[in-house]
Amino acid sequence: MRRSFLTLAFVLSVLALGSCTTNQSLYSWGGRANDTSKYEEYAYRHYKSQSPEALCGLFVTYEKMINTPGGERMVPPPGICAEYGYMLLNPDAVKVFAETATDKQKAAIVRTDYVEYGVELLEREIEYYPEAKRFIEPIIKRIKHQD
Repeated sequence: MRRSFLTLAFVLSVLALGSCTTNQSLYSWGGRANDTSKYEEYAYRHYKSQSPEALCGLFVTYEKMINTPGGERMVPPPGICAEYGYMLLNPDAVKVFAETATDKQKAAIVRTDYVEYGVELLEREIEYYPEAKRFIEPIIKRIKHQD
């Protein structure tokens, strides 16, 4: 009896552990660098130092995450479209990018109509994650009433 119980416990634990591991997560966070995702690295650098170089790296990382999503869902991770869209609506951030980015970084950003692109990304966040509507819709309304 004890042997059967141990065997059953072993089999169940192997099945449980095996089902928990996966080679692919739901979302791609922009590749790996220094044992963190590129998003984590650039976001941390940007918010810690507020350097123009970190901002440019973050813009390029956002662009890559949005335009070439990975993971099982094949959509950008939650909050990325909203965060990037909101940053594109900040004229100071856009100015820093325009003045500081390398030619390679500028080429990585597909669009230059930053306000329209920012609003589009906010709307895309709602499309991918409808639960975000109550937070993002007031921002979109405020932006559209400013025009």
